[in-house]
Amino acid sequence: MARAWQRMLSGRRLDLLDPTPVDIEIEDIAHGLAFVARWNGQTYGDFPYSVAEHSLLVEELFGRMNPSAPQKWRLAALLHDAPEYVIGDMISPVKAAVGPGYGELDDRLMSAIHIRFGLPASVPATVKKAIKRADRVSAWLEATQIAGFRMAEADRFFGHPDEGLISDLTIDLRPPVEVRHAFVARHEALLARL
Repeated sequence: MARAWQRMLSGRRLDLLDPTPVDIEIEDIAHGLAFVARWNGQTYGDFPYSVAEHSLLVEELFGRMNPSAPQKWRLAALLHDAPEYVIGDMISPVKAAVGPGYGELDDRLMSAIHIRFGLPASVPATVKKAIKRADRVSAWLEATQIAGFRMAEADRFFGHPDEGLISDLTIDLRPPVEVRHAFVARHEALLARL
């Protein structure tokens, strides 16, 4: 039988087919996400643009777009790509080629992560849509600032965001260790407000 678990740096053994909340640690998530490159690594700069950095941006955008949202949904926004700490960040065409198995694995991991940090196993559809809107704004910023897209091209794929929402946001690539610490710190700050 093939091994379906991964040893985490925390010492936890995460079963990918049946993940349990007790095997999830924020330090493992932050570490893994800080080393997973978005855009398949095709970004400008001396460091990859990581899923951890992207997650911090999505949480910031979600808060700006939904200022009265409860802190738990900001936490859900921060963790929206958390399963990628073990399954990686696949671009949409690859996810489609892999088929429904990828989505099922992602859903199982997300449920365990949510439960571990006091969120419902699945968030309401309205919250998911709000997080997805913030994710699309993030993708537009990433595309135009670090992934080589022309603005018209990014507008076509992601929609042009409200300038007032993004005018002060600049993506600055940081070493993975800095991003990891920033992710954990933001997670702790959000948990403290629940």
